[in-house]
Amino acid sequence: MPEAMPTVSRPAAPAPPGVVAELVLALTAVLRSADVAQPRQEARDIVATLLDVPRFWPTANPAAAVDAGLEAAAWRAAKRRAAGAPFAYAVGRAAYRHLTLDVDDRVLIPRQETELLPEIVLAMVPQGGGLAVDIGTGSGAIALSLATEGRFDRVVATDVSRDALAVAERNVRLLDGALRAPVELRHGAGLAPVRGERARAIVANPPYIAFGELAALPPSVRDWEPAEALSCAGEGMDVTASLVLGAADVLEPGGVLALEVDVRRAALVAELVATHGRYRDVGIRLDLAGRERFVVARRKEE
Repeated sequence: MPEAMPTVSRPAAPAPPGVVAELVLALTAVLRSADVAQPRQEARDIVATLLDVPRFWPTANPAAAVDAGLEAAAWRAAKRRAAGAPFAYAVGRAAYRHLTLDVDDRVLIPRQETELLPEIVLAMVPQGGGLAVDIGTGSGAIALSLATEGRFDRVVATDVSRDALAVAERNVRLLDGALRAPVELRHGAGLAPVRGERARAIVANPPYIAFGELAALPPSVRDWEPAEALSCAGEGMDVTASLVLGAADVLEPGGVLALEVDVRRAALVAELVATHGRYRDVGIRLDLAGRERFVVARRKEE
């Protein structure tokens, strides 16, 4: 009887790559188990955001292959979302105007309803040129919008948080090829980093929530976003008032001051600007939801 041939073990063939539909299904299960609202939609949005494609893409391309990098990133995002992280922090990205920005819990999440702030500045300085300053830049959303859409000679973005500036620096590098003007990042509080400059526009989205109002914020904001970027003393007015008082020393004659404000205090901020004595053309502008969100003015010619 012939001797039996020895069994030869062969290395296992690599598993075929997963596809988008399978990944979405798996992510949906994770999100549903954590009672995340609309888990399937969020699962599709996680995949679309990580691929930087339109939201409908995962539905239109269910058989597209998923590589290991995407799968790992999607699982991390789903687990963070299941743990309560806001969507932008979970995926590490946020859309702002035409930009896709890296974000994490060191910076505020850019809000869609405040995307008009750069647009207001660009409309008020249509000829461009000169220096634009973004105070409290966070992720760099406003500064990078001005630098990619406007015609300024340069943009300076400041923040009191070095952690925030690290996020902004990453976004400056990511968008370097799209910049029409160089973006310089500076560390410091308020207007201190730009003393001695002459700016054509100063824009800011400062902290404007009173300390006593923090508890009323949604948990996704209160428990995750940096408190120092949300709230300040003086019933939420201290940082804004400081900017109003000091901006006239930095703005060139006719230069634009544009501030995002608490909708409950827009009239108070506008009154503060109007009574300062060095501004003209003071106005309140609405956000995309029709709320009094922005206060604008020009420095008087002296």
